Amino acid sequence: MSFDTVRRRVPAPRAECSVPPVIRMRDVAARVDGRPLWSGVELDVHAAEFVAVLGPNGAGKSTLVKMLLGMLPPAAGEIRVLGEAPGRTGDRVGCLPQRRHFDASLRIRGTDVVRLGLDGHRWGVPLPLPARFSTRRRTERRRVAEAVELVGASGYAHRPIGACSGGEQQRLLIAQALVREPELLLLDEPLDSLDLSHQGAVAALLGRICRERRISVVMVAHDVNPILPWLDRVVYIAEGGVAAGPPEEVITTETLTRLYGAPVEVLRARDGRLVVVGMPEPPAVHADRHAL
Repeated sequence: MSFDTVRRRVPAPRAECSVPPVIRMRDVAARVDGRPLWSGVELDVHAAEFVAVLGPNGAGKSTLVKMLLGMLPPAAGEIRVLGEAPGRTGDRVGCLPQRRHFDASLRIRGTDVVRLGLDGHRWGVPLPLPARFSTRRRTERRRVAEAVELVGASGYAHRPIGACSGGEQQRLLIAQALVREPELLLLDEPLDSLDLSHQGAVAALLGRICRERRISVVMVAHDVNPILPWLDRVVYIAEGGVAAGPPEEVITTETLTRLYGAPVEVLRARDGRLVVVGMPEPPAVHADRHAL
């Protein structure tokens, strides 16, 4: 799919003006360990919109997700998630943190990993429930099965998670984040460590879930190309500055040159992929790209 085709795509239907956005950020700034990361974020995310958070290593992309989850307070500005303060939305927000690696010897089944999204906060081994709780148990089994089917993992969900491929594991982890039927899905680099074919498949899965289930998706990404056909907006963080808007307005030579304060050129390949040339190397203090 070419980038021109993406630009002509019909956007997701917007919520009525009387309905507050799923995410609302006004003049938000981030500071970690006394060091300013970025400032001036202005963003509205509506129902069934797909938004990517982009930028170089250490720019503070994961910090933005932590703020939306209520794990970190903003240094300035205001954030509302589903009309509430971050961290007060309960099951209405699903989250997939940075990729976890499962040892090949791990014998827990994929369906059990998905079920952790429902009862992972409880201690101990599940015990037989009295008859009066059987309805709840049936409901939980149904929701696990529906989440597994939604991500297309029914064919391998009963295998040990360690025996599944990286792409299969990632689909099961997405099912875990979806099993509580959230309205908003936050994902931190879900395509990291996947090969190109699995990146495309997982990106298409997330795009379909966003549109068909009307779940808003905010995703931290290192490479925009696998998810470009599905995006409504991007938030690009670099050198303490932020630009937000449609991809064709943000991922441009002019905008990235302004953010980096150095010449940057955005090229479009024949297949529609975007190539950023001349992006400055991040400073040494940003060496751990998963820390911020």
